[in-house]
This record gives sequence, C-alpha cells and structure tokens, in this order.
Amino acid sequence: MATTNGTAVTQDEDVILRLTNVKKHFKIGGGMFRGRPLVIHAVDDVSFSIRKGETLGLVGESGCGKTTLGQTIVRLYEPTAGSIVFKGDEIGTLGPKQMRPYRRYIQMIFQDPSASLDPRMTVSSVIAEPLNIAKWGSKKDRNDRVRELLKEVGLNSYFANRYPHEFSGGQRQRIGIARALAMSPELVVCDEPVSALDVSIQAQVLNLMTQLQAQYNLTYLFIAHNLAVVAHIADRIGVMYLGKLVEIADARTVTENPKHPYTKALISAIPIASPGRVRDRIILQGDVPSPANPPSGCRFHPRCPIAQPNCAIEEPLLEEKEVNHYVACHYA
Repeated sequence: MATTNGTAVTQDEDVILRLTNVKKHFKIGGGMFRGRPLVIHAVDDVSFSIRKGETLGLVGESGCGKTTLGQTIVRLYEPTAGSIVFKGDEIGTLGPKQMRPYRRYIQMIFQDPSASLDPRMTVSSVIAEPLNIAKWGSKKDRNDRVRELLKEVGLNSYFANRYPHEFSGGQRQRIGIARALAMSPELVVCDEPVSALDVSIQAQVLNLMTQLQAQYNLTYLFIAHNLAVVAHIADRIGVMYLGKLVEIADARTVTENPKHPYTKALISAIPIASPGRVRDRIILQGDVPSPANPPSGCRFHPRCPIAQPNCAIEEPLLEEKEVNHYVACHYA
C-alpha cells in the first residue's frame, strides 16, 4: 500500500476494483425562476481498492453515501467525477453499450428482496432474466442453470414456478443471491443484504454468502450500517461519514484498535456477548449535517469529542497512521 495525495492506493497486481477520487453529486431544484439548485454531496472524493477474493465491508450511518457509492460502482448512477477501474479497465466513463460486456462480471444484491423481485414474474423467470438478456445457452441450459442455482442457495428446485410473494424474507433474499450469481460474476456489491431479515436468518444468509464466496472465488463489497455484521464477514473495513471515507484497515484492527473518533463511537454501540460486561458508550452530540451543506474542514468536527479549532478549517487527508491502517483525522 502507498499513500498519494491523501489516497490509499494499492499497488498489488491482484486488485480487481480500484476507485480513485470518486464523487457523486445530485442537483435538486433550481431553474429559471428558482435560483441555483442545491447540490447534494452524496459521495465526495472516495478512494479505495479491493483485491480479488476478499470482502471489503463499508459501514456508516444512514445517509453517509455508502449505498450511493455501491450503485455508482455498478453504474446504476453515473459518477460525477473520479475513476472506477475494474480489472485494469476504466469503466466509470463508459456508455451503456460499452458497459454492457462488464455487467456479467459485476452484480448486485439489493437490500429489500421484496422490492427487488418483480412480483409478476416466477422465480424461474427472475433468475433466468440475466441469462435471457445475454442469450446464454439454450432454453434447456437456462432452465438447468436456474435449478442448479436454487440448490446452491439452499432452495428446492421445484420452487422455480412459484412467485416471490409465496416465500419468506430470507427465502426471497436467497432468490436475489441466485439471480446475482446467474452470470458467474467476479465482483458482487452487497447493499445491506441482511438488514431487512430476522437475526437468526441473518446468520444463515451470511454463512451462505461466505460459502458461495469460497466456492466461486467471489469478491464482495459488503455495505451495511451494522458494524458487528460487517466484522463477521469482512476482511477489511472502510468507515464512511457524510460522503467521505474516514478510516480503512483490516477488520480486526478497525474493531479492536479504531483510530478515528467516529469509528470509536460506532464500536462503542456494539453490545458485548457476555453477561455483566458493558462498553463505555460514546454518545455523539447533535445531528448529522446535511450533505447539501457539509461543514468546512473535517466534516465530523461539529460532533467530534476531540475537535480542535483547526479541524473546522483544515480538511484531514486519508493517511497511513500505522501499517495498512488509513485514517482521515488530524489527531488520530
């Protein structure tokens, strides 16, 4: 790893995805008689890389931009600026036709399986849709592939002719996972795939994803707001706050030796699975500022318990404070 202009840049040849200074801004309102539009800084200057076969967890409060970043990577949103490189190819500037060949290698698992599955389509049609679009094999080959995928995610093959409303939430998410794996992708962006499920079902789905990753050598970008869940499945963890990446390191380092005050506050909220033991809870004051008007300097400084006067003026760079441990804080 190396740091260039405050950016953690991985030089390894096995990097499958590299983001450099990626931004995604949304303009709201404005017009001839409405003045200048508001600009929502959903993702602002985010850089990281993911090696093939690893899981990078991305955590933060709701509204920090992690889901927007995931959707920008798969090009559901057009990036405002920055570079998205997949397996050595720049895909951030490609048009729809040029992007199409890459879509089979980059898939997404969505947060709400009820909303992401078309209620008018059978399970077979849902899973086979990417195969049909890509004109993959014969009709028999596609039907065989659907049955194979259902078995891989722990469902019976005779479920193929049923509709999504006939399944539980956990089963619907398994169907979503099967659809994501239909084209044998290499990178899967997982947008809070277990947050809508019961705790016991969460564990089953996480174990299934771990098993599938080992079986198919998948690479995950795992997005969640629950740091405990991310720590269970991720090799490395990145922490986002108000559109910025504030800390990134391996999972054990982030959970046991956090450097950024925001990460420490997130860690303090995780319950300890031991009777009689409690953490010293860090309660952050105030609300998350609006991404339409982010604070100057360090974006966390209005809520930071260790903020100094220069934090409101100087924006901290993401720098390597310890080996492979990057933090954006003047006093980490």
